Amino acid sequence: MNPLDTPLGFSSTFLFVPGTRSERFSKALDSGSDGVILDLEDAVPEEEKEMARNAIRTVWPQFTSEQKRRLVIRSNAPGTKFYAADLMLAQELDLACLLIPKSESLDQINGAAQMLPKTAIIPMIETALGLDKLKELANSNQVLRLALGNLDLQADLGMVCDVQETELQVPRYQIVLASRLAQIAPPIDGVTTSTDDVDRIGDDARRAKRLGFSAKLCIHPKQVSLVKAAFMPTDAEVSWAQRVVEADLGSKGGAVKLDGRMIDRPVVLLAQRTLAIAGKH
Repeated sequence: MNPLDTPLGFSSTFLFVPGTRSERFSKALDSGSDGVILDLEDAVPEEEKEMARNAIRTVWPQFTSEQKRRLVIRSNAPGTKFYAADLMLAQELDLACLLIPKSESLDQINGAAQMLPKTAIIPMIETALGLDKLKELANSNQVLRLALGNLDLQADLGMVCDVQETELQVPRYQIVLASRLAQIAPPIDGVTTSTDDVDRIGDDARRAKRLGFSAKLCIHPKQVSLVKAAFMPTDAEVSWAQRVVEADLGSKGGAVKLDGRMIDRPVVLLAQRTLAIAGKH
């Protein structure tokens, strides 16, 4: 099985659920979110890490195959005393996708990939070092896409951002550029802390789309529909995507031009993703 053969590469919403709250797992899967992240890191106090792993382990057999393909586990950061046990849990569960927070080196990602050969990996960029190592992280083994940890990155850089996070425009651009150059799926933008400010949630998601992100992390089910609507392709985008996919099929994987533009793998992937989000593929 190709670890990158997962619908999470096309997902526009990823909803966090604390790993200790197993009663919320199914509700999160039914929330409309494409992906659900069972969190072992920030949402779980140190003294409850093992409890969270056991909660996930206990409930796991109840999930359908389709649900398991939509589930992501966020481990604790590499170098912490909890990380090895998190990787062992992912191995035990034959996990489809692992989100690794505070990713900072190729060795970290390749080490996890070696242990989890069937698991797609999403490195989370949350530190200055991670930002500096973007190229190697994006090109590490089994990386599906990158994710931005906007709050931790602000703290690590000593930033005091305005409400629009204008100060993070450059890091966001760098993450999008690194993803495109590595020919992986477009990245996942960070969280919006407000769960009730409809305008702020929508504005943040639309900004992410304009910058080249194709997904966003959510911290509450109320955010999911707003984020999905913001990422929903326009009629013109859907029409273009259909033509790209048709041209690619006609070329049988060979190089092809459409409207004078070379259609390469990232363009085809973007077109497929657009149609998947629009429910046309």
